Amino acid sequence: MPEGPSVRKFHHLVSPFVGQQVVRTGGSSQKLNPASFESLWLQDTQVHGKKLFLRFDPDEQIVSPGNNPLPEPLQKSEQKEEAGHQQKVSEQSSLSPGGADALPSGDDGPQHLGEDTPAGGAERWLQVRFGLFGSVWVNEFSRAKKANKRGDWRDPIPRLVLHFGGGGFLAFYNCQMSWSSSPVVSPTSDILSEEFHRGQALEALSRDQPVCYTLLDQRYFSGLGNIIKNEVLYRAGIHPLSPGSRLDPPRLEALVDHVLAFSAAWLQGKFQGTQQHTQVYQKQQCPAGHQVVKEALGPPGGLQRLTWWCPQCQPRLSPDEPGAQAPSSQGLALKGP
Repeated sequence: MPEGPSVRKFHHLVSPFVGQQVVRTGGSSQKLNPASFESLWLQDTQVHGKKLFLRFDPDEQIVSPGNNPLPEPLQKSEQKEEAGHQQKVSEQSSLSPGGADALPSGDDGPQHLGEDTPAGGAERWLQVRFGLFGSVWVNEFSRAKKANKRGDWRDPIPRLVLHFGGGGFLAFYNCQMSWSSSPVVSPTSDILSEEFHRGQALEALSRDQPVCYTLLDQRYFSGLGNIIKNEVLYRAGIHPLSPGSRLDPPRLEALVDHVLAFSAAWLQGKFQGTQQHTQVYQKQQCPAGHQVVKEALGPPGGLQRLTWWCPQCQPRLSPDEPGAQAPSSQGLALKGP
């Protein structure tokens, strides 16, 4: 699914529609009736990790300034971005060449409030969780880039389409949607938030379990997904299955540094219109020319995620090897994305 930098970009695309009324709707959603959005006002948007939150109200209200979800160094880039850059942002187009859809068509997840409309006078937040190839398109629809397994060239069907009084529209693809009374956010765990809590993250990483499991735990690294996981472990020179309890504090500190630097650089690239280049994710060789290993890794009984690593650049700790193993010079170098 789209990771933190992509969802931040989605938030940027949606934000200009705040303060506008929905005048027409469409989409394939069955659990959220698209027609129920008609005449509602989009009043606010927030982002946390991999989730996007949209507040709809039945009446027009004075829109309070929303929080800017970007770290301060990136806010200037956002302000300079041309209006013509409002186009689709998709994990598929940037990094994920194919694969199965993570969500079945038409499945929007449970309705937490047991209703399909935010009417009733109270604020209602629409929570959007994107699937593997989830995306948001502005003023245009997604088109098929290749034939499906049956050989059909069918354009993707948006889950929800919202046309606004200002003349533009938003199209949401491959996502789960549900209503909630308020957005569930925890800035201290968001890897792109200025309030990210390093101490909390380091404590989690130091546990006696493989660091590749901990990195995907959204309670401590919200917004971090499989791409970031693979890339930062390679840059830090750490084997994915290394128990965090056997890595000394400097190595864990360096790993967190790579998480923050890689995520921020990826987001910066999205606002500059540059493609993210990976060094080990979905690669056959690492930059040093070594053969890359690919294997599905995950906790017992949990989700197994494809993981790429270089056995030479990221050696596995032997049972009798001290945890204070010094990382290679390659792992110490803070590489760009």
